[in-house]
This record gives sequence, C-alpha cells and structure tokens, in this order.
Amino acid sequence: MPQRTDVTTAGPEQAGPEPILLELVDEDGTTIGTAEKLSAHQAPGRLHRAFSVFLLDTEGRLLLQQRAAGKYHSPGVWSNTCCGHPYPGEPPFVAAVRRTAEELGTAPSLLREAGTVRYNHPDPVSGLVEQEYNHLFVGLTGNPPAPDPEEVGATALVTAEELVRRHAADPFSAWFMTVLDAARPTIREVTGGAGGW
Repeated sequence: MPQRTDVTTAGPEQAGPEPILLELVDEDGTTIGTAEKLSAHQAPGRLHRAFSVFLLDTEGRLLLQQRAAGKYHSPGVWSNTCCGHPYPGEPPFVAAVRRTAEELGTAPSLLREAGTVRYNHPDPVSGLVEQEYNHLFVGLTGNPPAPDPEEVGATALVTAEELVRRHAADPFSAWFMTVLDAARPTIREVTGGAGGW
C-alpha cells in the first residue's frame, strides 16, 4: 500500500506564521498581558518586557553588534551585544542566553543580572517606539562570535575610550546609552576596572 503524503496549501483564509507576542508589564514590571510585537512598538508604544546583554572580553572590551540592514526596527545601527524580548512566561535570563546564541552563535562564559531600567525611546527613522522595562545582563564572552547575517551586520570589540569615538562617528540605537549607563556599575565589577569603564 503506498504511503500517504499530506500536502497543505495555503489558502486566503490562512494567516501565515504565528505572530510574535511580547509580555506587557506595568510600571513595576508585573505582567499584565501580551501584545503582538509590531503593535507594541507602534506609537505611542506599550510598555513591555525586554532584555539587554553586555558581553566583555578578558581585556575589558565590550562586544558591540551592528544590527542587520534587513531589520524592520533600527536597521544598520550599532548597539550592545544583544537585546530582545522574552517570550511570554520566559524568564529574561533564559531569553538573554537564547538570543545571544541565536544572533551571535556564542554563549557567555559568565552572565549576571545587572538590574532593570525603564525607558521610552522613539526611533526617529522608523517612527517606532521602544517603551520598555528592560532587564540588564553583564557577562564575559565565551567562544568568538559567529553572527547570523539575518540578525547582525558586523561586530566590534571596544574599550570605553574607543566607544566614545565610535559613538560620535557612527549611528547607534536610540536606547543604547540608556542601557549602557544603567549597566555600567556591573560592567565595572565584572571587568575589575579593565577597559576603562
């Protein structure tokens, strides 16, 4: 008897891939619901949970990433090592490790929590709004990155002094300085003063 193969064709009634949902939170970071990713970023923005990762090498240099040119939000700008959104119900630490692997093909050799920061940053180019309750993580780089080109255009390792020059010359994400400043105390602890942070 021949083996049966089911073939499903997409009709007009099918909506395509499942939407990506973000976790909406109140000002204290308590979950209050979910929203589709793009709608949460449309002006005026809806407060949602996010994370930002800062990985440094043994010399205290921060690993930056340039967001891929194909991204719909803040394409081509430089930013911290990795940032994103946990899935609803996913612990931010787990999401941070997952996305670092997905975007950069590496895992931190050390990762620690560095507090939270809440901000509202409109992106002047896209008109989208980052209204986020952001969990910060600082750690040390593991293996050299092997970036996914769909996510990351380039990477760079910079000391604090080199970052000042690069930040003056190149476009950076609207949220970068806010999350960096909030993470600096933990960056200093993790690097032990290396890199000038």
